Amino acid sequence: MDELIFKTPEELIQGLNSKAFSSTELTQAYIKRTKEVEPKLKAFLSFDEDKTLQEAKASDERRAQGKSLSELDGIPVGLKDIFAEKGQPLTCGSRILEKFISPYDATLVKRLKAAGLVLWGRLNMDEFAMGSSSENSAFQVTSNPWDLERIPGGSSSGSAAAVAAGEVPLSLGTDTGGSIRQPAALCGIVGIKPTYGRISRYGIVAYASSLDQAGTFARTTRGAAQLLKILCGSDKKDATSARKSVPDFVAEMDKNRDRKWVLGVPEEYFGEGLEAETRTAVESAIEFYRKQGYTIKPVHLPSMEYAIPVYYITANAEASSNLARYDGIRYTYRSPNAHTVDEIFDFSRSEGFGAEVKRRILLGTYVLSSGYYDAFYGKAQKVRRLIYNDFMRVFSEVDAIVTPTSPAPAFKKGERTANPLAMYLSDIYTVSVNLAGLPGISIPCGFTKSRLPIGLQLIGKPFEESTILSIANAFEQQHSFNLEVPQF
Repeated sequence: MDELIFKTPEELIQGLNSKAFSSTELTQAYIKRTKEVEPKLKAFLSFDEDKTLQEAKASDERRAQGKSLSELDGIPVGLKDIFAEKGQPLTCGSRILEKFISPYDATLVKRLKAAGLVLWGRLNMDEFAMGSSSENSAFQVTSNPWDLERIPGGSSSGSAAAVAAGEVPLSLGTDTGGSIRQPAALCGIVGIKPTYGRISRYGIVAYASSLDQAGTFARTTRGAAQLLKILCGSDKKDATSARKSVPDFVAEMDKNRDRKWVLGVPEEYFGEGLEAETRTAVESAIEFYRKQGYTIKPVHLPSMEYAIPVYYITANAEASSNLARYDGIRYTYRSPNAHTVDEIFDFSRSEGFGAEVKRRILLGTYVLSSGYYDAFYGKAQKVRRLIYNDFMRVFSEVDAIVTPTSPAPAFKKGERTANPLAMYLSDIYTVSVNLAGLPGISIPCGFTKSRLPIGLQLIGKPFEESTILSIANAFEQQHSFNLEVPQF
């Protein structure tokens, strides 16, 4: 069954429906693949083979009775280790949660189970989703399947690498400033971050609450859309989840098959710092849309130059608040060197958190402190509004915005660890989307001469995921970059 692992979600659905193979056989193929490549890839932090095979068996029984729960019933999906799944580890890539077992299911995990998907493994990530390379994980560094000496992007590093390497056909990640789109671009797959509020955050460990949003990875836009449909919807357990109807994204893509959209191209995304081969691939994709009859319109987003500082002030401020709960009293890690209450707090946090997490907590606490709040955090929120206003002004003229996803392809491990600012600039094209709460998708649009993937980003209006999925699908139908398979 080795031939199954790189099939698209659509092909897997067809195979299950035609009884060409069972969910159990399919799941066993991915388990086998995972065990073969994990020593080199290191995308998984843990997996429960018996539980996963039981879920696959239950799916086969439902299918035999004609009672499948959804089109994706029986298809394996991997989870970033930030989603609560009852009875499974929930580490967030951190020593401070190393032995924590989740006592409940996140809302999106409940929705996966209700749709019959087979949950396969806990995927590696930068600690508490703070990072762009996987190098901040407390446990291991995931490799990029296109070049094992390079990073896969982050923080949803394991989620992207596992799909690209054929360890799982679908996976979930979270995106706070590009943590789905950036690794999708660097690993050569599709990754979508929906509008803020589209998917419940209940049961997702918080990094920056006003920015975090779950999303999906797949080899095709259609697969990503099918999984997204299952996850979306309001939730009474999450006050920030949107009370919006959820369209059938796949049906919308089919309906928009021949539509010619107006695409905005912001000059701010094509300036200094954009690597030459990435520029060429993205400009080639834009030219493809032009030849297909799309209207390509130059636009301006002048406040984008402030996106990185606004993002890191906002995200770190929220992180300093959200991570205060990890105090050595609750959850798992308590320092063995502590003898007083103050020492429990101090030692447990200093020993349990990694360097990047501590850096961001300190920065966040500083910008929220007395005398600095208005100068930093308050001002950042005002500029955040200007960024949103810039997008809304442009969206009065265009249907979507097209940009590079990342300024350069995957860099080598260790290349930027000594320079946090250089690492932060990896997200320069993605953070503004989170600040404005917009939907964004990255799709493969080419390769460098050294066979490293390049990603194209499409940004949409609030709650118009169908639009960017349709535009992305139009490109995908005429190209095969997403079907390329890494050899390692």
